[in-house]
Amino acid sequence: MVISLFCARVNVLLLLLALCSPCKFIQSPMDFGPLSFLQKTSTASVDFGRILFNSPSAVLRPQSSEDISLLLSFLSSSSFSRVTVAARGAGHSIHGQAQALDGIVIEMDALPSNIEIYKKGEGVVGVSYADVSGGALWIELLHESLKHGLAPRSWTDYLYLSVGGTLSIGGISGQTFKYGPQVSNVLQLDVVTGKGKLVTCTPTKSPELFFAVLGGLGQFGIITRARILLQDAPEKVKWVRAFYDDFDTFTSDQELLISMPELVDYVEGFVVLNEQFLHSSSTAFPTHLDFTPGFHSNGSSKVYYCIEFAVHDDGLKYASTEEVVEEIARRMSHLPSRLYSAEVSYYDFLNRVRMEEMSLRSVGLWEVPHPWLNMFVPKSGIKAFRDLLLENISPDEFAGPILLYPLLRDKWDTNTSVVLPDAAGGAAEDERVLYIVGVLRSANPASCTAECLRDLLRLNRGIADAASAPGIGAKQYIPHHPSPSHWREHFGRRWERLAARKARFDPLGILAPGHGIFPRISSASSSSSL
Repeated sequence: MVISLFCARVNVLLLLLALCSPCKFIQSPMDFGPLSFLQKTSTASVDFGRILFNSPSAVLRPQSSEDISLLLSFLSSSSFSRVTVAARGAGHSIHGQAQALDGIVIEMDALPSNIEIYKKGEGVVGVSYADVSGGALWIELLHESLKHGLAPRSWTDYLYLSVGGTLSIGGISGQTFKYGPQVSNVLQLDVVTGKGKLVTCTPTKSPELFFAVLGGLGQFGIITRARILLQDAPEKVKWVRAFYDDFDTFTSDQELLISMPELVDYVEGFVVLNEQFLHSSSTAFPTHLDFTPGFHSNGSSKVYYCIEFAVHDDGLKYASTEEVVEEIARRMSHLPSRLYSAEVSYYDFLNRVRMEEMSLRSVGLWEVPHPWLNMFVPKSGIKAFRDLLLENISPDEFAGPILLYPLLRDKWDTNTSVVLPDAAGGAAEDERVLYIVGVLRSANPASCTAECLRDLLRLNRGIADAASAPGIGAKQYIPHHPSPSHWREHFGRRWERLAARKARFDPLGILAPGHGIFPRISSASSSSSL
């Protein structure tokens, strides 16, 4: 074993020499023995955003957590190397966060998925859970868990994302108000730190690392395996949409719905700007919408809003889903006769965005630039943020959805690295609520040139800066900032904790260079350890 480890370290050394050489000599994965490196890096320089294309010098296809540990151990102990490393899951980043210019990208999908499902009473803890690779996709976990009548409690809207990827940012969807984000539904993690140490951590075992990597943007370690909390899965879901022409009524009804977790299982909402969105957002919704709003009246544009909520047919509620929806609807104030519902399978409901993806792929509009902006907004600032947004976009020209729905602050663990807006000091119940707003624009290259894309990115930056000011007090979700000083401002009073965690778990700044939070340094100035 000692000889094998020595040979592996020599192979990594050869790789580093190759990366530092003016004439790189990587020829095949076999050049570096037990570690499978590739020089073909075209996919590793592309992400869903299609805004930045930073090419690494090599790609690692790990077969185990130990492969990742070996690489990072060597990099952290070599004084001459300034190579950085980024973990890439499904490549759904927007601003090159999973890229590593002239560094090494670790393709996490190469890890064996090895999804193991444990029903309550079968595993080591008294709940149902799944042990799953950090590189596995949530759709894979859904497939496997449903075979046992189980499913995770908290989701993202799009399921073709890696488990380790979403746990590194937060992981939110319409279930978040009820169960919290995905980072609040994890029991245990296997993590390789920036020092190359492979650590199994929980809220009580190596808790600082556990909470650091959850929402930590990949800065402290690479999640190679996760233990995800499961619950009984319903077979059917009642899927409902209701329309509004008044923003205050729309948000009031959303907050009404999240106050009824015993009845409601999912709540989201949309800003309906134009006919295109009305039709595209209904691709997966199986009920015909006979709603023909007047987007232009008296020479001005009119904006509508849509609430989307769901009720599980899980046998736990006191009435049928139809009766539950009727009871809920009686308390709502939507436009008359503008509530639509359909019963669908639980799987089809969770995988609803896949149908929209297939529709966009069929017309060549999936693999296009996506200058997205996601913001957490305090309840006290949500109307001002809506006004700011509408002042800066053209409803007729906007392509893509604008999501807007409430979350509950107390469903988030403040020990994680996720940054939420500070409470504004209003009424306790008001401060409990905050909103997520996702401005999910697509930029069709046929009509949006490179200069157009730069303009959209500048527009996003202006909106984000204005929304982050004290008047609104918002924070970016899946943040992107142009400089370390902006990152300090983003983290605010949490910066010192973040910097201390970085110094402890990745003191050389090897990991996740795409964010631009911390610089890569040649040697450690700290002797801290786990």
